[in-house]
Amino acid sequence: MSSTPRFTLAAVSAPDQRAATIGRDVLSLGASALEAALAMAAALAVTLPHRAGLGGDGQWIIREPGGRTHVLDAGGFSGANATGESYRKAGHHEMPRRGALAAATVPGAVAGWELALEASRAFGGRLPLADLLAPAIKLAREGFAQAASAARAPDDFVTLAESPGFASAFLNDGKLLDAGAVRSEVKLGDLLEQIAHAGLRDFYRGDAGRELAADMARIAVPLTRADLEKFEAKTRKPLSVRIGARSYFTAPAPTQGFALLHALTLHARLRAPARDDFASLHAMAETVKRSLRIAAPFSVDPAMIDGDPLLWLEPAALEREAHAISRDRAASDSRNPHQPASVFFGAIDPTGLTVGCVATMGDAYGAGCVLGRTGVLMGNRANAFSLDPRAPHALAPKRKPPHAPAPALCVQDEGRVMVFGSGDPQIDLQLATRIADCMGISEAIDAPRLLTGDRNLLRMEDRFDPSVLRALEKAGHEIALDPAPASEAFAPAGAVLRRRDGSVEAAHDMRTDGAADGL
Repeated sequence: MSSTPRFTLAAVSAPDQRAATIGRDVLSLGASALEAALAMAAALAVTLPHRAGLGGDGQWIIREPGGRTHVLDAGGFSGANATGESYRKAGHHEMPRRGALAAATVPGAVAGWELALEASRAFGGRLPLADLLAPAIKLAREGFAQAASAARAPDDFVTLAESPGFASAFLNDGKLLDAGAVRSEVKLGDLLEQIAHAGLRDFYRGDAGRELAADMARIAVPLTRADLEKFEAKTRKPLSVRIGARSYFTAPAPTQGFALLHALTLHARLRAPARDDFASLHAMAETVKRSLRIAAPFSVDPAMIDGDPLLWLEPAALEREAHAISRDRAASDSRNPHQPASVFFGAIDPTGLTVGCVATMGDAYGAGCVLGRTGVLMGNRANAFSLDPRAPHALAPKRKPPHAPAPALCVQDEGRVMVFGSGDPQIDLQLATRIADCMGISEAIDAPRLLTGDRNLLRMEDRFDPSVLRALEKAGHEIALDPAPASEAFAPAGAVLRRRDGSVEAAHDMRTDGAADGL
C-alpha cells in the first residue's frame, strides 16, 4: 500500500521532479498557489516540451479560499487560413497528425499563464514575473536531463522526424536522446527571458509574437500574426455536479469535462464499488463507454453545441442509462475519441487557494514543427478536427478543437478539497471513485488501470488477477494487456488534497517522472 506524503502548510504535484521542486521553492517565498503553478508551468515547458510546451494549450481550475471556483480556458482556436476546403484541395481527406498543417491552432498556453498571473494578484501574489520564470530560464540555458517520457519514440516517429525543425531540435544521429542525457533549450530560454521582461502578452502582440508569426509563415503553418494578436485566454464558469456529500467541478466545452461528470454520476447510480473484481471493472468499463458516447456532442466548440448537456444528468436520464448497462455482458457500440497526451500539475497554498492545470500538446511532440528563431515546438490539437464539413467538429477558422483535456476539483461537505487530473476522463473517473471509496491518494494513483477502446476493446495494465481477466473475456470484453505493469500510456495522474486541519497531501504518478513536494 502506497503512503501519501503529507505537508503541514502547502504542497505541489507535478509530472517532473524539477518542476515540483521549483513549485515548492516558490511557495517557500510566501507566494500563492497560482504563482507556484505558473513557475511549474514554465519549467515543464522546458523539461517536458513534448507534452507541456509553449506551443500547446492549457486548462486551469481555481478554487478561492472562500469557495468560488473558476476555469481559465487557455485553449487556442484555429487560424483564419485553416479551412476544410483548403485542406481538401491540398489532397487531405482527414486532418494530418504531424507537420505544418497539423499546427493550425494558436498556442494558448502562455495566455493562460497571463490570466493566472493576473488572478494571483487578487490573492496576495507579489513575485515579479521575471522571478517566476527565472528557474525555467536557468534550466533551458544550463541544461537538464532528458525525461524518460521524452526519450520514447512515438509510433509515427519517421513522419515526426521529417517535420520542419524537429531533427535539429530533438535528434542526435537520427534518434531521440536517451533518458538522462543532458540537453538544453537555449532559444526557448531566450524567449522566456524576453516575455519575462516585456510581459506575457508579448508572446502574442509584441516582438516575440512577430518572431513567432514570421517563423510560422516560413514553414507554411496556417496561422498569421493577426491570429496571435486576436487570441486571449478566458475565465469560464465551471461545470459541476453533486454526488452524495461531494461536489465535483471541471471545465466546460470544448473539454471532456462533461464526460467525467456524467461518468461519475452514472457510476454512482450503479452503486459499484471501486475494486479490482469483475463486477467493479465491468461496471467501470461500461459506464465509460456510455458516458463518452453521450458527451461527445458536448465536447466541441461551444458555438457548435446543439442541445443542453445537463439534461443528461437528470434523474430520469441517468436511470435510463443505468438500466441499459448489462451487469454481465460488454457493449460493443463505443467509439472513443482520441485522447491527447497531457500532463497535470497542481498546488494548494497555506490560505487554501487551490489550483490545477492540464497542459497538452495534443499528441506527444505535437505537430513536430519547431520554430527556428524561438525554439517553440508547435502542438497538434488541430488533429482533433474533422474535414467533413457536416461534422460538429469540422475545421473552420477561429474554432476550438474538440475533446480538450481538463483538470477537476472535488469538495467534500466535511471540508476536504482536492484538485486532480490526468487529461483523460476515464483515468480521472477511476482515480476519483477509488478515493471516494476511502483509498489514499497515492494508492489510488498507483492502482492498475483500464482504458476502453473501439467497440468492446479493453486495454489493461498487467497487474489484474488472471481470473478477473478471464471473467471479463467471458462477458465479451476483448482484453489487450499492456506489457508494462505500469505504463505511461495510461495517462499519468496527480492530485493535491487539503484536509480540514489545513495539512496538505500530494502525489504524482509512478508512470512518469512525477513528484510531490511541499512545506
